[in-house]
Amino acid sequence: MRVALGLEYDGSRYCGWQYQDHSPSIQARLEQALGHVADHPVRVHAAGRTDTGVHALGQVVHFDTSAQRSERGWVFGTNSHLPKDIVVTWACAVAEDFHARFSAQTRRYRYVICNRAVRPSVLAWRVAWEYRPLDLERMRRGAAFLVGEHDFTSYRAVACQAKNPVRHIHHLVLTRKDEMLLIDVTANGFLHHMVRNIAGTLMSIGAGVQEPEWARAILEHKDRTQGGVTAPPHGLYFMAASYPAHYNVPSLRSTHMVW
Repeated sequence: MRVALGLEYDGSRYCGWQYQDHSPSIQARLEQALGHVADHPVRVHAAGRTDTGVHALGQVVHFDTSAQRSERGWVFGTNSHLPKDIVVTWACAVAEDFHARFSAQTRRYRYVICNRAVRPSVLAWRVAWEYRPLDLERMRRGAAFLVGEHDFTSYRAVACQAKNPVRHIHHLVLTRKDEMLLIDVTANGFLHHMVRNIAGTLMSIGAGVQEPEWARAILEHKDRTQGGVTAPPHGLYFMAASYPAHYNVPSLRSTHMVW
């Protein structure tokens, strides 16, 4: 049978989602835990391959197993073998053609910026910090140029291996909650470092270093070297992936939101 899981994690101590020989990864920790519960080796596939230091509140994964366990058994059994910074939030059986990555229609990320003169302490590895006052309206004007279908070559990492740089951003919303500035972006897919490069560009605009139209000019260059700085990873959260209704995959609950 094929099983899907919801996953939350603090990525501060990990090299990212994907297995690496030289450093602990979320994938390796989860596969080890699931292996104990299933009593056989398990390989998991994720909706999004988050980078080093990036977090998740709504990651979705799937795996195949011959073990018969209840949904509760998968959740609580797996969590008993996971470190405290990784947790399975739900489990459900899914159709054999479901794929956490390739069946996803959209993915949503949130970038969290602590915008104050003094650096954060408790949240140091869970938010980005910008000491310069950020003008939210200027950032919104810049963000408007990025909504829709575009070639995001200028907003992806130089080493990005995706063959097609065209993506469709459905929503790019900026809000402020006290000292926290939130960038929420939903798209049909993302390129390597795409959200962090968008965040870095908008932060420069908000700080008055660049005009809002700069976001559009970067798009038109189709050259990463003409883009803004890459914002740090610890402000980035994988919030959710959406799937066709017939798969009956649970959606992110509001109680799982941050800020």
